[in-house]
Amino acid sequence: MAVVGRVVHRAESARLREEFLARFDVVGSTTVVAREMGINRHTAAGWVRQTGRRSQGGSRRHPGRDEYERLRKRGVPRASAARAVGVNVRTAKDWDYGVSKTRNSRTYPDGRRVDYTTGMITVGLPLARVEKVLHERFVSLTERETMADLRRVGISIRKIAEALGRAPSTVSRELARNGDPDGEYRPFAAHRAAAGRRARPKTAKLAVDRPLGDYVAEKLALRWSPEQICHALVEEFPDDPEMRVSHETIYQALYLQARGGLRREVAAALRTGRARRRPRRAPQARTSRFVDPMVMISERPAEVADRAVPGHWEGDLIIGADGGSAIGTLVERATRYVMLVHLPDGRTAEQVRDRLVATMATLPAHLRGSLTWDQGAEMA
Repeated sequence: MAVVGRVVHRAESARLREEFLARFDVVGSTTVVAREMGINRHTAAGWVRQTGRRSQGGSRRHPGRDEYERLRKRGVPRASAARAVGVNVRTAKDWDYGVSKTRNSRTYPDGRRVDYTTGMITVGLPLARVEKVLHERFVSLTERETMADLRRVGISIRKIAEALGRAPSTVSRELARNGDPDGEYRPFAAHRAAAGRRARPKTAKLAVDRPLGDYVAEKLALRWSPEQICHALVEEFPDDPEMRVSHETIYQALYLQARGGLRREVAAALRTGRARRRPRRAPQARTSRFVDPMVMISERPAEVADRAVPGHWEGDLIIGADGGSAIGTLVERATRYVMLVHLPDGRTAEQVRDRLVATMATLPAHLRGSLTWDQGAEMA
């Protein structure tokens, strides 16, 4: 009877195996087919390996996830949507916040992994953030590897900076900030550390630290400048490192209301009265105030630059209090002889031009060589 029982068992096992493989060829997933047929997953995996097949892996997405997301888009509360698809509210919360759960651990979008078995929290970084290509002013991973190799053989910081085409202070700061406490510099760990500090957006300092924010708002109401405030903090709170802020942080708090931490009405207290930052232009992008192209000071003839020949002048305009008066000055470069240009009728470009012509006309022709002036609007 025992022999007959074993034969029947083998026949049943062979039939089950054939049915499993036939179904596997359709589905392609060991786990899914094993679950459908009530077969041990490890036994099914052994059958797949023996026949040289490969499992494509089943989808781990919950069958009710799509319906849950549709309900949430329609404005259904989390608890109601979770009940509708038959999941726990905690699971629904994980779906909302992009948290993935694997057995006894959770992985958060910011890279943190919490293992509930060991109680350990591992802080990681998304691969996209680590591999992101930045502007060339930032130290790259390749430069960090070169830095580590040269440092390991005893090359000085200045020599490393020269090899990388960087300033020595950049190399020194990189080694100090991203090096290990034991003095070693590991390029990949340093690159991850730099990427972690680069995370944005960050909560504005004045929005988090209310005592500091209140102090800044109070001083701005007294018409203090941001520079005065940041220096006063050091004097009034010498032993409190938390009461520190740079003038740029204050300006950003006023100009970027969405994240600054200061009320909009405080911006009116700035001495400039501006609630928006005035853009700065590069010199080549500025609109010239002169109609004709300027002759730059670097284009002056050699005899003018070395003061060897008299007759070449430099001029400037001196404006009195509140712009109520003005006087022009002419200084001969070789002899330092000074002439004053009186402007009793005003200081427009035409008035300054006419008075300069009249003043220079009193000089002999050989002393009227050239006149160098700055870019003031009076010469437009």
